[in-house]
Amino acid sequence: MTRNSDETVVVTGAFSFTGKYATRLLLNRGYRVRTLTFHPMRENQFGEQVEVFPYNFEHPEKLVESLRGASTLINTYWVRFPRGDATFQGAVRNTRVLINAAARARVRRIVQVSVANPSLESPLEYYRGKAQVEQTVAASPLAYTILRPTVIFGPEDILINNIAWFVRNFPVFGIPGNGRYRIRPIYVEDMARLLADAVERRSNCVLNAVGPETLSFEELVKLVSCHLGMSPRLLHLPMPLAYASTRVIGWFLGDVILAWQEYKGLMADLLAPGGSSTGETCLSNWLRENHDRIGRGYSSEVARHFANWAASGPMTQSDAGNQ
Repeated sequence: MTRNSDETVVVTGAFSFTGKYATRLLLNRGYRVRTLTFHPMRENQFGEQVEVFPYNFEHPEKLVESLRGASTLINTYWVRFPRGDATFQGAVRNTRVLINAAARARVRRIVQVSVANPSLESPLEYYRGKAQVEQTVAASPLAYTILRPTVIFGPEDILINNIAWFVRNFPVFGIPGNGRYRIRPIYVEDMARLLADAVERRSNCVLNAVGPETLSFEELVKLVSCHLGMSPRLLHLPMPLAYASTRVIGWFLGDVILAWQEYKGLMADLLAPGGSSTGETCLSNWLRENHDRIGRGYSSEVARHFANWAASGPMTQSDAGNQ
């Protein structure tokens, strides 16, 4: 869909995984785009088409000015796991500052990226924090769409790529627990379409961002292995032992492979909400078409988002990545 529009949309993390797909789609639809980012010097593949501003959470008046004149804010900002000054509590606090700034700047609408099955009563701070943000969004004067994704896959994703990397490089793959907990992965371009379409909604809504396939974790590993032509031995491990193993391997890789709260959320079946599919692309079809390129190298979350930590201060994931 192409449209002529003088409307400006602000996308947090427009150069990140999901953000860049949404930005490309919005530009194709005729919107003007700005971004808020912790990485203002990062390579801007969109050139002068996208204006770049820092987050300025500590200076709300500057944040208001960077949002002024925009009709919609697409907010992907979050942290995947705590690191240094980047914490879940800090992410909630910063998001509240951002939403308040958007209201003061007379932004009309917010599209908030949440997570499947958030809960104010969750023992997991990640899910509880997301629920707190949703509560703030709903209480704000802004019209809103809240999107709740599970696992987002695509050429630059981390989870599916790294499963493929382990399958390619190790004869044994550890499955935490019984492996029967499920996910409903959504393709990144489907997620970007949901984000862009939400800009044009007029009513408030909450949508699960889920694909057409539901897979157990063990089925996911087998599916990846099959498309790579590999046959690793699947070894079921108690969850604490599986987590300890990934911690050790992550130490050698200089990365956090899977955080504790991600283990808990996955094994609690939080990544397979019910309801109809909002994505169109099947992971199995995508793997069939892209098996030659996935898992060729390890994708490090820390290297992607925290490489300049010491030089630039705390960095956060702009689209969590689950997201």
